[in-house]
Amino acid sequence: MERLFSPWRSKYIETFSKPNDESGECILCSAHHDTRDDERFIVTRGTLCFVLMNLYPYNSGHLMIVPYRHIAALTDLTDDESQEIMSLLKRMTRALQEVSHPDGFNVGCNVGRTAGAGIEHHIHFHIVPRWNGDTNFMPILADTKMISEDMKEILHKLRAVLS
Repeated sequence: MERLFSPWRSKYIETFSKPNDESGECILCSAHHDTRDDERFIVTRGTLCFVLMNLYPYNSGHLMIVPYRHIAALTDLTDDESQEIMSLLKRMTRALQEVSHPDGFNVGCNVGRTAGAGIEHHIHFHIVPRWNGDTNFMPILADTKMISEDMKEILHKLRAVLS
């Protein structure tokens, strides 16, 4: 079996032991309650869910769709939450296509720590834009992940497309 190593994820993995912010609140709940959307990299807010940029992205434009309710299990989502999550996934995929022109997407949800959830007590869904050849040698040789565009620029571009 071949293994793919991603040492740049160490900063993200370190957050596993700190799923809460300084106040003890879940970091996703904290982002939801905060009104500083620019500082929290919140792209848009819906009725039951919101979209924010991943601070430790796999690629430029890596987004997360998060229900406002603090729940851990996929099965705990209401039908309305599930419908809004799917609607936001589609809407954000279209926006990312317009802004970044990726060749494809990874879309998914890690449920539970064993499945790779860094924030295991608050379910959330990932959209990761992908480009042909978006891997390179930098993570292996220099322990550095190349993110090709400033997160604030992507944030503002996505908001412009959504308005």
